[in-house]
Amino acid sequence: MLTQINGLHHVTALASSASANNAFFTDTLGLRRVKKTVNFDAPDVYHLYYGDAAGTPGSVMTYFPFRNAARGRPGTGETGVTAFAVPTGTLTAWSDRLAGRQVANLATESRFGEARLAFDGPDGERLALVEAEDDRAPWTQGGVPEEMAIRGFHSVGLRLADVGAQGELLRFMGYEEAGREGHVTRFFLPRHNGAGVVDIEVRPDLPHATQSAGSVHHVAFAVDNRARQLEVREALADTGFQVTPPIDRDYFWAIYFRTPGGVLFEVATDEPGFARDEDPAHLGEALKLPSQHAHLRSRLERELEPLS
Repeated sequence: MLTQINGLHHVTALASSASANNAFFTDTLGLRRVKKTVNFDAPDVYHLYYGDAAGTPGSVMTYFPFRNAARGRPGTGETGVTAFAVPTGTLTAWSDRLAGRQVANLATESRFGEARLAFDGPDGERLALVEAEDDRAPWTQGGVPEEMAIRGFHSVGLRLADVGAQGELLRFMGYEEAGREGHVTRFFLPRHNGAGVVDIEVRPDLPHATQSAGSVHHVAFAVDNRARQLEVREALADTGFQVTPPIDRDYFWAIYFRTPGGVLFEVATDEPGFARDEDPAHLGEALKLPSQHAHLRSRLERELEPLS
C-alpha cells in the first residue's frame, strides 16, 4: 500500500469560454486565479488555475477552455462532481449568492451527515460546496467574505459502472472505505492535506461519458516531491499500470495513468509551486508561457481571449 499520497492536488476540466470560466471562478466563487498560462500540447488554448492565495495543493481547480466547444455527455468513466469545503453554517449564504448570480440547478443535499449545496458551473459541470470543519486559510480578496469563503477541495465524486477494481486501486493508494450511502461509496485518506475524500457513485444505467466542455479531464493526487513521485510510479508500474514518465509542468512534475474505471489519474508534486515565475503578490496576472512556446508570445497575446 502506498503511503506517499497526501490527498488531491488539483482537478483539471474542459470549458468553452475562457472569459466566462474566469468570471465564474474568480467572481462567483471568489477563488484566486493563480496562473494564466497555456496548454502544453495546444498553446492556442489557455490553461487557467484557480485556488487559494498560493495555489496550495488541494485547492486548485484548473481549466482548458476550448473556444465554443460543445458540451460533453455525462456518464460513467468520469469525475461527476468536484466538491469544495466551506465553513459550517454558510450554505444558506452561499445559496443566496449563487441564486443571485443565476447559477443553475441549485440543490441542497446531505451525504454522510454533511450538508452540501450542488450546482452547475458555466459549462454544466457539476460542482458542490460541502460544510466542513477545515482550518485551511481561504483567499480573502475575491469578493466573498472570509467567514464563508472556500477553503479548498473537499472531494471528488467519480461516476462509474461499479466500485470493484477502482476501489481496490484507491485502497492501494492509501485510502480506506468510510461507508456506503445509496449508490455512493466513500473513501478517505487518514492523513491528508485537507482534500482527502473520494466518492464513487455507481451508475451502471448510464452510458459511457463523452468528454468535452464541462467534463473533468483528470484528477491529480499530491505527493511531497519527485522522490516520492518516483516511488509511487514504481509501485504502480509493478502492479501493472501503464504510467507515463515524469513530465515537467513548470509548477509541478506529473505522471499519468488510466484507472480501471476509465478516469485519468495524475500524481503531481507539491514543488516547485506557482511562485516559481511570478511574485506571490501578483500570481495569475501575466501570461506565462512554457519555454517551448515562448516564441509564440506575440501571436498568443493577440489571439487569446482577453481576461480581466
